[in-house]
Amino acid sequence: MPSISVVIPALDDAAMLAHCLTDLAAQLRPADEIIVVDNGSTDDTAAVARAGGARVIEQPLRGIWPAASTGYDSATGDIIARLDADSRPPADWLLHIEAELVDAPEVGVLTGRGVFYDGSTVVAGLGQVLYIGGYFWAIGLWLGNPPVFGSNFAMRREVWQDVRDRVHRDRGDIHDDLDLSLHLDLETTVRYDERLTVGISARPFATWRGFGRRLRWAYTTLSMHLPEQSPWRRRVERRRAREHGPDAPGAVA
Repeated sequence: MPSISVVIPALDDAAMLAHCLTDLAAQLRPADEIIVVDNGSTDDTAAVARAGGARVIEQPLRGIWPAASTGYDSATGDIIARLDADSRPPADWLLHIEAELVDAPEVGVLTGRGVFYDGSTVVAGLGQVLYIGGYFWAIGLWLGNPPVFGSNFAMRREVWQDVRDRVHRDRGDIHDDLDLSLHLDLETTVRYDERLTVGISARPFATWRGFGRRLRWAYTTLSMHLPEQSPWRRRVERRRAREHGPDAPGAVA
């Protein structure tokens, strides 16, 4: 069976990270490795991570993408799974990931959804429908395939090795999961499974400022990929790849 590394970027998230690591310790299929990337925390994040059995890596360059990519680089597993520090994976999360990727060798990335476990009913509802639901719908149309959801996904090690030098991993002002989605090879199969669910916090949507910041990240991420990764160009290149294979002239990398 494949080995699985779980990567968790964290910044001043000691309390929520403790819950996340407790949930990982209760997995029916234990992780072979847990990596917490400390993104410059001033609280007990690193100590909590070590107490929870994780390997701690420091990444002083602030931003989810710098932290997450550092974790992916350091992962030794055949499969690299990703959570946020405030994610609450159910006990069968890794078992589900392993089973699906073993049974479907053609799938390079498996992603699922998040369900809010805190926050007001209004905030959680708007975040669920407009932000998460809108992300999968709108970006799925843009890409021509499901997008990666950063709080809940897993990719094969070779997928990361292929894409790691194309992504904007040093940018802290963009969405790492969206940037990764845009740079995946067109031949990489991304599967969305709504049964692969984790609990997520509504903290980012507790204020209009936080919500607006994430919308700005989305705008920045998409605009910096135009026109090379425009929807119409992706459709043309995907059709060319199907007809002539990945080595067709002009294929998007």
